[in-house]
Amino acid sequence: MVLASGSPQRRAILDQIGISYVVDVPDVEELEAGPPHEVALENAFRKASAVAARVSGALVLGVDTLVSLGARVYGKPADEDDARAMLSALAGRRHTVVSGVCLIEDGRSRTAAASTVVEFRALDEALIDWYLLSGEWRERAGAYAIQGRGAALVAGIEGDFLNVVGLPVTTLLELAPGLLGE
Repeated sequence: MVLASGSPQRRAILDQIGISYVVDVPDVEELEAGPPHEVALENAFRKASAVAARVSGALVLGVDTLVSLGARVYGKPADEDDARAMLSALAGRRHTVVSGVCLIEDGRSRTAAASTVVEFRALDEALIDWYLLSGEWRERAGAYAIQGRGAALVAGIEGDFLNVVGLPVTTLLELAPGLLGE
């Protein structure tokens, strides 16, 4: 399998469940606005398609994870001020983490989306400052990493924890049930 992503979180999840892969990071323009499920699915498809166009005979996995608060999509923050604004918007509220998953093999694509509801604690300025100081918010959808210090921001989740980390394993295995046997 070829992972069309540079995400260390996705690599760690694939390693954890024993799926062998190689990494090929695509250079694609990603959608940043629109209906969350459509944005995540389209971005996953773009990533997988870009890599599938340069490799043959391989199963290519593209994934895109974003945070949505209502219709508003939060991707990766541009800078610390953007991260502070995202965390402040999510503070004390429930939001949805959406991942689009796309598998392409022999010119055929299969896609699915996963959603997990995350509830943030009320966050005061001191807690936001503490988290921003960690730098963990960089390159993270919604400006947090639930598997790291970002766990201190979370009151609870409903759904797939690994989806929030960046790769919904259940969804992946529903699209490709034979992956674990390869």
